[in-house]
Formats: sequence, structure tokens, C-alpha cells
Amino acid sequence: MQESIAQVTPDEARRLLAQGNALLVDIRDPDSFSRGHVKGAFHLTDASLSRFMLEADFEQPIIVICYHGISSIGAAQYLFNQGFSEVYSLRGGFEAWQKSYPDEVKGQ
Repeated sequence: MQESIAQVTPDEARRLLAQGNALLVDIRDPDSFSRGHVKGAFHLTDASLSRFMLEADFEQPIIVICYHGISSIGAAQYLFNQGFSEVYSLRGGFEAWQKSYPDEVKGQ
């Protein structure tokens, strides 16, 4: 079992996403997500979890993003425990991404 979830910086996450096979999963509340989220992010909520689990590729790298990079660690651990082989938490969360890559945020 994975001891701890690896944290990636926005730069590292962006590189993983640019490789074309990673998926960014945003776990923030619907209002925050609609106000602004990383383009292409999947909004993972209690309501979308079962669909996500049915459709997901368990070998695909998953990067979990929350507000500030705290809640995403627990969510990433949960996804790892469900069988995803490569799961990361975005260090600094959406706030860090927005500061690093404001042009890649949708819905502002």
C-alpha cells in the first residue's frame, strides 16, 4: 500500500497533463468550480463519483486538486485505495494553479 500520496507542483502537474494521458480531478464545491476551474478538469463530487469510477482508466495518472492542497491529499488516497495506480495531489491547490497559470482557468 502506498505510504503517502505524492504531491506535485502546478509546473509538474502541467507537464503530466501536457503528456496527454493524465487527468485533473477537481473536488471543490460546485459553486467554486463554476466560478473558476482548470480547463479540462473533471469535477468529482459525491454525485459524479460512481460515473467516474465506471468510466475511469485505473492506469491513467490522476491529479487531484482542491482549494489549497489539503483536502486533495485525502481524496487522492481514497482514489489510490480504490485501485488507481498513479495518484497525485496538487500542492497549493487551485489557488496555486491560478497564480501560476491564470490563462488556463475557465469560468472567471
